[in-house]
Amino acid sequence: MKNQTSVFGPRTSGKRRFAQLALVAVLALVFLGAGDTATRFSALGHGMICACGCNQILLECNHVGCSYSDRMRGELQQMLDKGMSDEAITQEFVLKYGNTILAAPTTSGFNLVAWVVPFLVLGTATFFAALLVRRWKSGAEPLPATAAAGAPLDEYRERARRETEL
Repeated sequence: MKNQTSVFGPRTSGKRRFAQLALVAVLALVFLGAGDTATRFSALGHGMICACGCNQILLECNHVGCSYSDRMRGELQQMLDKGMSDEAITQEFVLKYGNTILAAPTTSGFNLVAWVVPFLVLGTATFFAALLVRRWKSGAEPLPATAAAGAPLDEYRERARRETEL
């Protein structure tokens, strides 16, 4: 029997080739930009809000005459240059400017409510809406249109005729 080979060496099975490609893709995702300062600067800057009161993301603050955004961006870059971790940088900004500097609430303590309640309300509202639609759908047959709508309209027509006659 002839040995099957390809340009890349001995022929491998489809599952093995897929596993190899998946491993290469995961490693590429892990190592591309993982330690890149520009990527970290962008991620941290997009996680904070400018302290000038414009309520815009720090890196996107285009407030005319904003005295905070450039200074805060400089502080962020200095902290990254010092080699501080993302957590330490975030804590430093929170200590200096307060919790309002965070673009999203933390996932601990009372702030967890801000993450859970909207989904809980959405789920509850969806459940009750589905229940209401189901009840409407399985409800009693509607009355015939002539019997239901004819009587009140006749009464109003007669009343309008009496009131408009001079």
